[in-house]
Amino acid sequence: MHDGNKLHNGAIEVVKNLNNKEKRVIFLSNAPRPNKDVASFLRKLNMEERFLKNILTSGEVAMKLIKSNKFGIKFYHIGPDRDSSIFIGLEKNKTSLKNCDYILCTGLFDENSKDLKCYENLLKSSLSKKLICTNPDLTVHRGDNEEYCAGAIAKIFKLMGGEVVYFGKPYKEVYENILIKGEKNLIIGDNLNTDIKGANNLKIDSLFITSGVHRSEFENENNIKKLLKTYQVNANYFQKTLTW
Repeated sequence: MHDGNKLHNGAIEVVKNLNNKEKRVIFLSNAPRPNKDVASFLRKLNMEERFLKNILTSGEVAMKLIKSNKFGIKFYHIGPDRDSSIFIGLEKNKTSLKNCDYILCTGLFDENSKDLKCYENLLKSSLSKKLICTNPDLTVHRGDNEEYCAGAIAKIFKLMGGEVVYFGKPYKEVYENILIKGEKNLIIGDNLNTDIKGANNLKIDSLFITSGVHRSEFENENNIKKLLKTYQVNANYFQKTLTW
């Protein structure tokens, strides 16, 4: 729907046409923040209010279980300050890595947003604790810039032998909050690891947008089968950009 800086006009036209045809459109995001924060962000990009009714974030789903103390009480937060809204009201439970019950990962620290090695060094002595990953994405694009997400740290933690609990796409649990039995669905996304794999996990048709996360890997239409095979997923349809 956007590139981190502006809305995609073609995608907005698709949403408008679907809305006119009375189709239910849901924005399912791996943003590690509450629904209202994503709605506020989209509002700043000038998205129409009528399209902000159906939003679900991985952060919203994780937040409910965090507040229920499912993973313990004390947590150590890895991520930028802007993600602190996910534990609003629980600030007193934030503590050091040594004293925490679990690790809450929403992203990378602002001061270490590019160096993944530092997170490997940070976490290597804490593999006995669960890492809660509220954004399974490995990377995201903001304009022309590619940035690491919480999923990149979770991948490191898991490779070192730690246990990771994921919230968001492609894991089935997040879809249980939005899918209605008997409805026919189409999942649209640009990330093969999350959007398209999520569709495959649920056996739902998917539309893969090739100019997004994997744009540097996608050369032409003849390359699509090879790319899907590399990521071990299947897509029913594909477009360069989302258009009507």
